[in-house]
Amino acid sequence: MTERNFSMHKYWMERIKNHEPLLKFKGKSLEEWTKWREEAQPKFMELLGEFPRKVDLEAEVEYRIEEGDLIRERVVFNSEEFMSVPCQILYPKNMKKDKSNAAIICSHGHGRFGKDPIAGIRSSDGHIQDIKNMNYNYGEQMAKAGFLTISPDLRVFGERRDLYDSTAGSDPCNVNFVKGVILGIYTLTLNIWDIKCCVDYLEQREELDPSRIGMMGLSYGGTMTTFTTAAEPRIKAANIMGYINSWAGFGIDRANFCGSQVIPDVYRYFDTDDIAGLIAPRPLLIDMGIYDNCFYIQDLLKGYEGVKEIYKAAGVEDLLWSDIHPRGHSFGGNMAAEFFTKYL
Repeated sequence: MTERNFSMHKYWMERIKNHEPLLKFKGKSLEEWTKWREEAQPKFMELLGEFPRKVDLEAEVEYRIEEGDLIRERVVFNSEEFMSVPCQILYPKNMKKDKSNAAIICSHGHGRFGKDPIAGIRSSDGHIQDIKNMNYNYGEQMAKAGFLTISPDLRVFGERRDLYDSTAGSDPCNVNFVKGVILGIYTLTLNIWDIKCCVDYLEQREELDPSRIGMMGLSYGGTMTTFTTAAEPRIKAANIMGYINSWAGFGIDRANFCGSQVIPDVYRYFDTDDIAGLIAPRPLLIDMGIYDNCFYIQDLLKGYEGVKEIYKAAGVEDLLWSDIHPRGHSFGGNMAAEFFTKYL
């Protein structure tokens, strides 16, 4: 008798049993890496779809205050028609306005409060707990290390989460992904665009050298750092935290992702290590927590090895750093300041 199956989970697991992305990197030499990148980079950009039309940022500093040894600013700018981006900016009080300094874009994850804990805002017990649990205030930490940091709210998070999203009973990432997909617009791509606009804004700051801009992020912030740095060459160094592991495990098997983290056909062509590999030959630091219950350490280590093969073939293995730390799903914080100081 024919074996019957009614489970969609089992169906998907069978479909990916022997799946290999069409542009999975399998080379060893510089020539093979060059040929792969020449095909993979344009396909990746094609999958992202169209970016919005550029508009004037009309950036506004809504307040500026001293907070210990740092200056804190709230900045808002336009990223496209009908959309604006609120950000927290931190930098040392003694930072000179001489176009010589480095900046880091700090992307939040799926935390409850968007950008605020990243920038060290401790306005509730929940903010404080998130900072403690995930070492989550890396925007503040990197500012104390001497960088200007910008922490934006991504779409459907923080100040950009609609009241409807909070009361409809559905994940706003998934709801907005579906809304966009029927228009051929992807929320991940829109968020990448917003980060590209952060780069545009940073290039205008009188403190900053436009050639010294980096990016870092945990979890969904790791997704954003991976995809954005692969798409935006003006980002010169990146720190990806708790993210690089195969779609097969966290995506298909455990469904540990949402509509804001994907674009159509992505796993048909790339695994996450291939996308991170598109960052080469730029410097990359990957954080991996051995007690990460969101992205398992065995999967993270496999993802790191995949990225390492790409960097090795590109002849820049020394520019790939790893911070394997005894924490959970969190910012390791052991190498980031040294890494960004060296490469920015």
